[in-house]
Amino acid sequence: MQERRWQDWVMLIFGIWLFLSPFWMPAYASTSSTAAWNSYVLGVLVVIFAWAALAKPEKWEEWVNLVLGIWLIIAPFVLRFYHAETGAAWNQIILGILIAADALWVLAQYGSPQVRT
Repeated sequence: MQERRWQDWVMLIFGIWLFLSPFWMPAYASTSSTAAWNSYVLGVLVVIFAWAALAKPEKWEEWVNLVLGIWLIIAPFVLRFYHAETGAAWNQIILGILIAADALWVLAQYGSPQVRT
């Protein structure tokens, strides 16, 4: 499975959204809060691995994105910003679910033959 997938483009958009969220969403207390830094770091990582998947799709990239998605889901609780920045927390939780689902979708395609029409 070496062709470019639309899911990789979607993952790239999710990463850009995540990185830019602290700048335009009022849900973040400031652009230097814990929630904002989590968005910056994870946004950059998601973009890097999505870009790598666009360049040369590999299964391991999807596993990394799955882990990043899971981290985004639990980060507001582990980093303790859920109550202080609820909107930012929900932004990260929802993006984490979408990123994990996207990664799982692509991983499922590795096990099934591609149907071409």
